[in-house]
Amino acid sequence: MTRSNTSRTEHVPVAIVGGGPTGITAATLLAQYGVDTLVLDRWPQVYPQPRAVHLDDEVYRILARLGIAGEFAQISRPAHGLRLIDRDMAVLAQFDRDTGLTRNGFPAASMFDQPQLEELLRANLTRYPRARLRGDTEVLHLAVPSDARPLRLTLRDRSTGEHSEITADFVLGCDGANSMVRSAIGASMRNLKFDQRWLVIDIATDADLQQWEGVHQLCDSHRAGTYMRIGPTRYRWEFRLLDRETVDDYATLTDLRPLIAPWTRDVDDADLRVIRVAEYTFRAQLADRWRHGNVFLLGDAAHLTPPFIGQGMGAGLRDAMNLAWKIAGVHHRDLPPSVLDSYQAERRPHSRHMISLALNVGRAMTAGGRIGATARSVVLPHLHAVPGLRAKVTDSRTPPLRSSAVLRRSPRTRGIAGHLCPNTLLDNGVRLDDQLGARFGVITRVALTVAQQEIVTARGARTVHATAGSELDRWLRRHYVKAAVVRPDRTVMVADRDLTAVCHGVPLFLLDHRPTVSSNGHTRPISPPTSPSAGVVHHD
Repeated sequence: MTRSNTSRTEHVPVAIVGGGPTGITAATLLAQYGVDTLVLDRWPQVYPQPRAVHLDDEVYRILARLGIAGEFAQISRPAHGLRLIDRDMAVLAQFDRDTGLTRNGFPAASMFDQPQLEELLRANLTRYPRARLRGDTEVLHLAVPSDARPLRLTLRDRSTGEHSEITADFVLGCDGANSMVRSAIGASMRNLKFDQRWLVIDIATDADLQQWEGVHQLCDSHRAGTYMRIGPTRYRWEFRLLDRETVDDYATLTDLRPLIAPWTRDVDDADLRVIRVAEYTFRAQLADRWRHGNVFLLGDAAHLTPPFIGQGMGAGLRDAMNLAWKIAGVHHRDLPPSVLDSYQAERRPHSRHMISLALNVGRAMTAGGRIGATARSVVLPHLHAVPGLRAKVTDSRTPPLRSSAVLRRSPRTRGIAGHLCPNTLLDNGVRLDDQLGARFGVITRVALTVAQQEIVTARGARTVHATAGSELDRWLRRHYVKAAVVRPDRTVMVADRDLTAVCHGVPLFLLDHRPTVSSNGHTRPISPPTSPSAGVVHHD
């Protein structure tokens, strides 16, 4: 039944449809910006089966922003690189990856179990009183009015069957590949001509498989495959299914043995526990539009990436990081609504690039039949000797964002604008991201005048002074600029030699009177610097 007309319909500034990693990340960030948010998820608990198993240092940096870097380190392990092998397990090429910290402050690649990560994300969300998660709730309908009226969502409590309605100023569709929100706004997926059926196998064992600790890519046009160690006792295999095969052909460990034997031949069946065997169709798709009014698509609702470079889940977290601060700025009336146009302008080309990269990697490793296999056997063993190629294979950096209303790229600054700034360790023992918090930042190698600092402070930003010889100083000098404006998502918005122009380039983005959470879990307000010199950090 529907809610009585005499009862007041609940209103929230932001409603998020879907409580997976993307939705919870968006809710957490919005709460950090002081925006009340309700997450609606059709399941009562975290989906228990593993799916995503890899993220890079840029996405790890987002987890740190959420406040769970330490906890994630306990459930993840750095990946050691990539090994290309043939069907006889002969090594065609190997690209070792340094497992130390990158310019983002974290390992370049990490392996993990998605249900464990989702449990961390949801537990962390409870620290923010402005964010709520309502599970076991199905969103049946989203009404998008043509005028300025709020968006209206029709809900069903899956445990009681009761129907209700809520209204929202913004709706984020984080509801996956079969997105109801995408359908509601009339967006459609564009097929990028990739559609393959794969078998995904997750096995647990206390036995030591005695394998190299990186990712193994089986380069075989007959049966492409991937092997990787996820955790201390968890392993993942993925194999392309042949035309007449289904998951039912691999229902038992005995059926799986021919596939996994090269890695498990010395381990008894009794020591192997099959956690899951599932069939997945790997697709490459991109929504034709990601926004209608104040409704936005994020994650798999907006893009589907084949898993060859492990960027599927991470792309959704990048969406959330890009969009949350923009919605917060508009909600608090610091930023004009036109800022929201930059979401699709920035994220869609980036997602298209990453999908194309995944497609190219997949095709290079698996396509071409017998001719392709012969070419790989000749070419791949020599790849490690190609100058600069090893660095490209193991480098986790992704392309810069394109110009938009809140990103000014020019031929002179294209090497820095649109890129993430380095998350360097400052001389006070704090990383740059933690020093800037949820604010805009000005990173400068020349001290600001009192007047310039007053401009930055009045707009709610913080200043970090990179002194001569520091990592930040070298970064700015390398791009021939004196200062750069860094957005809350850590993307360089503008950079220049003119300090006054840089300071005037900082948008108004205040965080005073908006609550955040301290390390002990108690709510406290964030106050802006109160004097022209406040908020300045010197990095020696």
